Amino acid sequence: MSEPIGIDALLERVRGGYQRIGPRDAHDAAEAGTAVLVDIRYAALRERDGVIPGALAVERNELEWRLDPQGSHRLPEATGHDLRVVVVCDEGYASSLAAESLHRLGLHRATDLIGGFQAWRAAGLPVDGP
Repeated sequence: MSEPIGIDALLERVRGGYQRIGPRDAHDAAEAGTAVLVDIRYAALRERDGVIPGALAVERNELEWRLDPQGSHRLPEATGHDLRVVVVCDEGYASSLAAESLHRLGLHRATDLIGGFQAWRAAGLPVDGP
């Protein structure tokens, strides 16, 4: 059994396994149709702060089931393991762990949004709602 590590060390380890993406690059990739944005925030946060237009809302506890291209509960957008998924949480922490989980499912292009939804909004990018 390996030694326990703290969340900061875990995040550093996880993030070292893929290239994260900033808000403007995520927006451009989504607009170009080269990435799917997946918002894993709870419904209450989406209602409070708004949503990214075109992003799929998939709460964290359903993520792997909805994006597994081989799964029986997958979304229509889960077309294959080459899908470029950008996971969005509120501030860019839970999304890192979620992206790493998608990598374990074989979604090798999965990444997450640096700074999460809050960074997206602060960058002045489109938001529907409040």
